[in-house]
Amino acid sequence: MSTANESPTPGPGRRPSGTPEGQAGSEKPATPAEPVRTKKPNRPEKPRPEKAEKAERAEKTERAEKTEKSEQTRALILQTAMELFQERGYDKTTMRAIAQEAGVSVGNAYYYFAGKEHLIQGFYDRIAAEHQERVRPILARETDLEARLSGVLQAWLDIAEPYHEFAAQFFKNAADPDSPLSPFSAESEHAREAAIDVHRATLAGAEAKVPAELAVILPELMWLSQMGLVLYWVFDRSEGHRRSRRLADRGARLTSRGVALARFRVLRPLVREVHELFTDFLPGMTQAAPAAENSPAADGTSPPDGAAKTERAAKTERAAKGKRVRRGKR
Repeated sequence: MSTANESPTPGPGRRPSGTPEGQAGSEKPATPAEPVRTKKPNRPEKPRPEKAEKAERAEKTERAEKTEKSEQTRALILQTAMELFQERGYDKTTMRAIAQEAGVSVGNAYYYFAGKEHLIQGFYDRIAAEHQERVRPILARETDLEARLSGVLQAWLDIAEPYHEFAAQFFKNAADPDSPLSPFSAESEHAREAAIDVHRATLAGAEAKVPAELAVILPELMWLSQMGLVLYWVFDRSEGHRRSRRLADRGARLTSRGVALARFRVLRPLVREVHELFTDFLPGMTQAAPAAENSPAADGTSPPDGAAKTERAAKTERAAKGKRVRRGKR
């Protein structure tokens, strides 16, 4: 007989009272340690879209203001230099005098222009940029090659008119082939290419058909003719430089007729020979002649070298003369 204090024997599927399942006696399970949570650093709050846009606009405005101020300073130094060159002459004008007259430090003047030669290059670039802007409505309106070229040359004379006296002052420096002021120098390449680009556009937009083999070299020849006009203009003392303007019109007419005649194959070697003459003997000329000679001709054949082309043209001319003589004898 069991006593009152005796614990009942656990039956199947039962566990002792107060004892966790799977453990004996009064042993308690270990409490699992909670993972240590590291405190993340405070991240800066991302600006809201409107704040970011506002900051970006403010930054752009600040950059634009700095750029505008820088361009104004550069233009002031350049304009001051042009005035002093005209008053005192190029050789007698110093960078210190230019800086003093412009109201800037000498270091600031040298920051924008490394020397007087770079000031002249800046003048070249400014004239070229103004010329490109001035000819746009002319080229958009005219399709006749003579009218287009005449308008381009007259526009250049209009832009250069205020600097006529100054041009005479520095011409002796620009005429020196070793001077960086020469229009054929490496330093003048940017302005030279901009001027040639104007003639490329003049030719490309004209209704006159230009043979493909001449389209590359003609713009340079047109620019060279413009250089001849500039040289004449420098020494032109006629009222309003009207003689230079007449020369521009007549030169445009002659160029237009020459382009029209270039349709005849017998004359194309002559145009190439003229271009090769200038590229061989004028320093700094861009070498478009080799590219033009290596490109296929209008009929798809590769053009021969200069000597062979000249000989072929001469043979053609002699053959034509022989036929005329024989016909006359008959």
